[in-house]
Amino acid sequence: MSGANKEVLVFSKEFGRHSYGPNHPLKVERLQLTMDLIGAYGLFDDAESPWIEAQEADEQDLLLVHSPKYLQILKESNEGKAPPEAWKYGLGSGDNPVFPGLYDWSLLVTGATLECVRQIRDENRKIAFNIAGGLHHAMKSRAGGFCYLNDPAVGIAKMVQDGLRVVYLDVDVHHGDGVQAAFYDTDKVLTISIHQHGHTLFPGTGFPDEMGEGPGRGYAVNVPLAPDTDDDLYLSVFMDLVPPLVRGYSPDVLVTQLGVDTLTTDPLATMSLTVNGFSKLIEEMKSWDLKWVALGGGGYNVMNVARAWTQAWAVMKGIQLPDNLPESFVQQHQAELEHNPTLSDPTQKTHPVIAGRVQALAKSVVEQIKETIFPIIGA
Repeated sequence: MSGANKEVLVFSKEFGRHSYGPNHPLKVERLQLTMDLIGAYGLFDDAESPWIEAQEADEQDLLLVHSPKYLQILKESNEGKAPPEAWKYGLGSGDNPVFPGLYDWSLLVTGATLECVRQIRDENRKIAFNIAGGLHHAMKSRAGGFCYLNDPAVGIAKMVQDGLRVVYLDVDVHHGDGVQAAFYDTDKVLTISIHQHGHTLFPGTGFPDEMGEGPGRGYAVNVPLAPDTDDDLYLSVFMDLVPPLVRGYSPDVLVTQLGVDTLTTDPLATMSLTVNGFSKLIEEMKSWDLKWVALGGGGYNVMNVARAWTQAWAVMKGIQLPDNLPESFVQQHQAELEHNPTLSDPTQKTHPVIAGRVQALAKSVVEQIKETIFPIIGA
């Protein structure tokens, strides 16, 4: 594949055929919105085939992470009616509705992640990005937090099977509990999750003393941060911990979950990052020069999602974007722009007393991880 672009998007228009329902916070439309913005900025390499088409995952690969019985229940839910035992598997709740095509949607998202893995393994790509992926809460036999199949875990398990060492880095505002659970007892995967503190947000896990077990002890890293954490503090914690851990572990592949529900104005959480701060994280990840499978994740202000993931793709391609949205995009999406105030750098400063507490928590978490995990990883 000499001469091919080193960065590739994996996508399908078929994603847009699915919906969690009109009142559900996860809006599948955010995916097409992101692709529209990428196109409006001229960031597709080839107008004829701007992305690699996603295919549904093979069930054999799903069994690396999920139980046969759970997959059977998901299949039975595909018609949009919950089977009798659905509740035992986390299905049918407000978070995880049973909707028509639920299994098809999940297979396609997971297939897109597996295609990203294939692109960097077999097609000599450096970076492959599946904006629909990153559904990190699904467990072996249970749906959770809008996630039915755990596409990051399936992709990682496939690489581990082939003898690769993987760092999984999750910057979603919610703890990456499902991926952590899948690899909690192995040193073949280093999972790092930076998230809003579990005492203040779903899923209520992800504390620094969750470090892994058996051969995996020290290979699960959790960095809970307080509500109101802003760009400066987040970046400082990130730089203190993540580059040394990645260097120490020396992975073959980096897998990132790039949820953007950390951004201020996100309706489901209370962190205070900006697109600019998020962009700096992506620049740092790119500077490690690793094979990189990038996945989407959370983000519930759809316009901020489009802006942040378009910015991420621009950084991956080494392109500087102008500050203003393209006029064609603004005209096309006037209604969404009015309903989703886009993000400007917040002018309001956090109250000094709150800021002090936020910083104190971050400092103690950083110290704890340096003390307990750095010696194990050789950071």
